[in-house]
Amino acid sequence: MTDRFDRQTRSLMMAAVRSKNTSPELAVRKLLSVLGFRYRLHYAGLPGKPDIVFVRMRKVIFVHGCFWHRHSGCALASVPQSRTEFWKRKFEANVSRDERTLGELEAAGWHALVVWQCELKNIAGVAERLKSFLL
Repeated sequence: MTDRFDRQTRSLMMAAVRSKNTSPELAVRKLLSVLGFRYRLHYAGLPGKPDIVFVRMRKVIFVHGCFWHRHSGCALASVPQSRTEFWKRKFEANVSRDERTLGELEAAGWHALVVWQCELKNIAGVAERLKSFLL
């Protein structure tokens, strides 16, 4: 199937996708602040540059978009209908990198939590997960 947007428009749309300070990430950060936690952002000294880092606790939080990081069983993890082979390779590389990053962090003695974009529909549930992870 062909894309409904021309190549230039699609390129501009994809270039606008941010990797930092996304809406889901901002929602988790606001929730952490309300809960009274202080953190560092995008700590470059760790594998994968975790979104949120608690250095003294040696804990990190990744806020993953369901589309880009392929949340299993989620409706948001669809595959575009054009250039499907490209997208499948791209998504496989993302998932592989995520697994490798989590393994490297664990090997270095860090604990990681992944919060998925779709989970933020239940903010109370996310708050409980964050509290149990951090306390």
